[in-house]
Amino acid sequence: MSEVIVPARSARDPRLAALRRVAVVPAYNEEASIGRVIDEIRGFDPDFEIVVVDDGSVDGTARVAEGRGARVLRLPFNLGIGGAVQTGFRYAYEHDFQLAVRVDGDGQHDASELSALLGPVLAGEADIAVGSRFSSADGYRSSRSRRLGIRILASVVSALVRQRVTDPTSGFQALNRHAIDLFAADYPHDYPEVEATVLVARHRLRRCEVPAAMRERSSGRSSIGAVHAAYYMAKVLLALFVGLFRRDVPAREQ
Repeated sequence: MSEVIVPARSARDPRLAALRRVAVVPAYNEEASIGRVIDEIRGFDPDFEIVVVDDGSVDGTARVAEGRGARVLRLPFNLGIGGAVQTGFRYAYEHDFQLAVRVDGDGQHDASELSALLGPVLAGEADIAVGSRFSSADGYRSSRSRRLGIRILASVVSALVRQRVTDPTSGFQALNRHAIDLFAADYPHDYPEVEATVLVARHRLRRCEVPAAMRERSSGRSSIGAVHAAYYMAKVLLALFVGLFRRDVPAREQ
């Protein structure tokens, strides 16, 4: 078995000690990367409960996660990222967690940056903080077609929410109890991160972005290939338009 390198523990905000906190990790066929993701979260803060939502994987994702001591929620079949993430937030809601982070199971999110992500939420300045790959000049470099698509989506979403959004597809997030309640009750399934940005604004929750580095995938492949980027963008824009007329689901009572 190859050695797993756990990063040096980051300095944790002392305010974390008073909060029940959970890390929601959606994963689909991430056997090769899920162990490292869990180790990195635990290296940042061993008191996070780590919940891996196994979205109908056909490999050893659940086995590896359980071997690392994570709680695994196994979905009977692949629901897609939106369904997996909402399952994690429902778990957080039902078990009275006050703080949640979302870290994807593919290894692209760096858990050592959770301190920066949690800062605005712990300070009471935001209900949800999102790690942005593009908010700084030296941000993440993806393919040209992807960058163009994300810029277009960012411009449309920014206009809809009347707030500057640079990375509407980021799944690296920290949430307080208000945001957990909202996403447990209502979380988009088709294009979740983009639509959720609009959902947050409609419910008048406070969203902010924090610069965050993004690593290359350590294994597997993205669900959105370059060939499908234009098609994906067109469908997201249509979903956003339809969402403007969508009836909101009330957030759950605290």
